[in-house]
Amino acid sequence: MAVVDLAEETGTITRKERSLGAEAFQRLLKNKIAVLSVVFLTALIIIAVFSGFFAPYHYAEQDLMANNAVPKWMLFFLPDGAENYATISSEYPLGADHLGRDILSRTIYGARISLTVALVGSAVSLVVGIIYGMISGYVGGRTDNIMMRVVDFLYAFPFLVVVILLQTYFKAIARRGGSGGIGSVFISMNNEMGGMLFLFIAIGLINWLGMARIARGQVLSYKKKEFVEAAHAIGANDTRILVKHIFPNILGPLIVAETLAIPGYIFTEAFLSYIGLGVNPPTPSWGIMISDAVKSLRSYPNQLLVPAVALSLTTLAFNFLGDGLRDAFDPRQKQ
Repeated sequence: MAVVDLAEETGTITRKERSLGAEAFQRLLKNKIAVLSVVFLTALIIIAVFSGFFAPYHYAEQDLMANNAVPKWMLFFLPDGAENYATISSEYPLGADHLGRDILSRTIYGARISLTVALVGSAVSLVVGIIYGMISGYVGGRTDNIMMRVVDFLYAFPFLVVVILLQTYFKAIARRGGSGGIGSVFISMNNEMGGMLFLFIAIGLINWLGMARIARGQVLSYKKKEFVEAAHAIGANDTRILVKHIFPNILGPLIVAETLAIPGYIFTEAFLSYIGLGVNPPTPSWGIMISDAVKSLRSYPNQLLVPAVALSLTTLAFNFLGDGLRDAFDPRQKQ
């Protein structure tokens, strides 16, 4: 009470200290590109979740009489003389593909695939990589050496080749009908998810390796800090030290690293879909749409432009957000 009275008499103002998270959030808000990326990604998530509301048509709805239809305002994207061979229709805002399906609707539904891959891939990478890396770094010694050699061994395999082989194997089993038991259950689940389950398995099996290394390095830098030694001194067990003391301090850099890795997951899905190893048709994916559009690129470049722009903007938004988070969590940044 005396301290409060003294502060009132002297006219001093006591500044309330903010947490590291609050300071990081304030720095993030000052990054206009990062904030704009958050707004864009939030809007994209809302559109993807409520695709049925925003899309003018269902992604599989066809009108064979309107195949390769183009609205009049998009004619300038097409080669000279396109009005002589293209079907002009105002019924489809961004045109229709070679099967008469609305490109705008398929692009909206395709956002579901890219965002789901981004969220699931990052979640698997964070959970598996953090647990593995924290245990390895904290235990140390021979256990750490063995666990990291396992990671090095897995790193020796080319990531993209492994994913392609896994997808080819899974799809071959699916075409054969499985061998009964647990295999048929996974195939049934994969078919119900439009071919996404095996895609998640293939991507999730590999992407945690980098996160495990980052988590291990962070733990090694923190486990000898004074606050960890103090926790040891008062009798805290290893689990409590890892969860309550080390984990909150290393989470920021890990989230930043994972955000920067998300565009890689999206491009991996797009590439696999492009070569026919992604989701099952007619489930739309930006990679599948690009693959289909390449066949008629010279005549109808608008069919490639729409999914390509959506893919580019999404990956750029995640990159800008990752850069903003990296700067926000940097303690050297000034207010």
